[in-house]
Amino acid sequence: MKTVEPAHAAHADREQDPPVNSVQPSRPARRNRDWLHGLLMSTPAVAGLVAFVGVPFGYAVVLSFYNVRLGSPLAPSFFGLEQYRRLFTDPDLSGPFLRALLNNLTFAVVVVPLQTGLALALAILLNRKLKAIGLFRSLFFMPVVFPMTLVAVIWRLILARSDEGLLNSALHAVSFGNWGAFDWLGDSATAMASVIVLSVWQGVGFQMVILLAGLQQIPGELYEAAELDRATRWQQFRHVTLPGIRGTLVFVAMLTSVLSFRVFDQVYVLIHGGGLDEDATRTVMYQAVTTAFDQNNIGQASAITVLFFLIVVALTLIQRRVVRPDNED
Repeated sequence: MKTVEPAHAAHADREQDPPVNSVQPSRPARRNRDWLHGLLMSTPAVAGLVAFVGVPFGYAVVLSFYNVRLGSPLAPSFFGLEQYRRLFTDPDLSGPFLRALLNNLTFAVVVVPLQTGLALALAILLNRKLKAIGLFRSLFFMPVVFPMTLVAVIWRLILARSDEGLLNSALHAVSFGNWGAFDWLGDSATAMASVIVLSVWQGVGFQMVILLAGLQQIPGELYEAAELDRATRWQQFRHVTLPGIRGTLVFVAMLTSVLSFRVFDQVYVLIHGGGLDEDATRTVMYQAVTTAFDQNNIGQASAITVLFFLIVVALTLIQRRVVRPDNED
């Protein structure tokens, strides 16, 4: 005896079966299209990097193999690796270069954790639903808008040696006249600390905004679940906040590291106009600029730039390897 299927059941089965003539796009083809679209959208940025970063740096690499001096009537002569050898064997060159490199490393070792930690604290503080919270966020971000040259001039007035310096005047008033004039910028013990303070003050707002955006991406249900489990504020921060912004923290730390190695503006302005101790705060970028335009030695300055670039790239790769997020391969 034959069983007759209902008409609607047969019709439903036919609807579930895929059409015979339909062709699903393959996964490799879709990936190729996505790769092509990504390449087209990134072309303007890549072209800008090549034109304004790649080409000048390539020219600097070429100049590092020649003896090139500004204003010299002699034609540039090929030096080979002589410029690089002098940076490590010539006492007149290796001493200032190694000192500048040590100052750069000291600056980065202090600024990266200090600025990242302070930015995280400010981001957590401003990640609240309070009245006029936008005003407070703008106030903390405002120093980022100021040019570093202007910031250096302002801090030069704050840290001035005379009694008219704002910091010395404040300490003189607080100590009831027992505090005398102190040379914050000229003293080797406080010169680097002064540069670090003004650099952190100017740049912490930028990292704060990035971390604030990361905090706002953490689902609120996670904090509600933690409260139901009677987790303390510290436990919520440790087990919810930090894992939620781990990738953002790694990015901020790497960005701060690169920017800290580029320190130049504040050092140059304070040394030439504020009496900053040069030996204690000389950086590699400052060394390269003074070598190029004060000593007119373009070839030596190019060698310093290329060598410093390789050192920064190596340190950045090591840092990325050590602190990379868990979701990266």
